[in-house]
Amino acid sequence: MARIAGVDLPKNKRVEIALTYIYGINITSAKKIVNETKIDKNRRIIDLNDDEIVKLRSILDEKYQIEGDLRRIESINIKRLMEINCYKGKRHRLGLPLRGQRTRTNARTRRGSKKTMANKKKAPKK
Repeated sequence: MARIAGVDLPKNKRVEIALTYIYGINITSAKKIVNETKIDKNRRIIDLNDDEIVKLRSILDEKYQIEGDLRRIESINIKRLMEINCYKGKRHRLGLPLRGQRTRTNARTRRGSKKTMANKKKAPKK
């Protein structure tokens, strides 16, 4: 099992797909990395030798911000938005969607589960 950037890559996946398990690497950048290292994209992680794993590690260290560094930068950016009190910062603070989505009926992931409100008593008819 190859361990790159603190992540255990799955043994039986193709190299392109396994690289996407690293936070900050999507399929497009995984394809670029594989082309740059000249590793066959159809090879499995279990079939890679130590030299190829070292090549992958060196390219990831040189050219990409991944895992802990990227998470830290993102959290700093969110804190900055909250400190300057901009719209996105306020939405982060309240735990609401940031990008213009509706919240009247949806947004359950950000707002949490439903909280049922008590019904108002209807006035009796005369």
